[in-house]
Amino acid sequence: MSQLIVRSCKLLVASLAIALMVSTGEVLAEKSGSSSEQSQFDKIEQPWQIKGGVTLLGVGLIGLELWWFLFSKTRAKEARRDRDIQEVEIIVDGGYNPDRIRVRVGEPVRINFLRKDPSSCLERVIIPDFQKAVDLSLNRRTSVEFTPEEAGDYSFHCGMNMFRGAIEARQSS
Repeated sequence: MSQLIVRSCKLLVASLAIALMVSTGEVLAEKSGSSSEQSQFDKIEQPWQIKGGVTLLGVGLIGLELWWFLFSKTRAKEARRDRDIQEVEIIVDGGYNPDRIRVRVGEPVRINFLRKDPSSCLERVIIPDFQKAVDLSLNRRTSVEFTPEEAGDYSFHCGMNMFRGAIEARQSS
């Protein structure tokens, strides 16, 4: 979903840039054809459609950025207990889903990563606090096991540190 939004924004920006270049070229062509003297800093008037489009694009991009950083966060997913181990599955597709998991301290944890994204950035997951670095095969589950001994937040990320997630280790209640 996020890749679709990014591609749509790129397409919108490209089309507005082309429209701006075309309209600027038409205005310059009209001005250069006039016989009056030109100064180095002549004002170029843009049509109101271009001004409005650029303004709407800017407001839209600001709104998208606010949504991305403030409201797009997923909630923490609780790891389910299966016999003597806590287990959770994370889908790796344009990021980690869920990107935040909740586990209990002192109990073994197994995270099953299912990589669906073919990009090279997501072919490796690193959990630095537990000294784990694992290559993820495409369209296959890869398990990572560890036991958090202390309560706290532990991060995991892709090989380039562009996509991140967190593991919340909490005391049993």
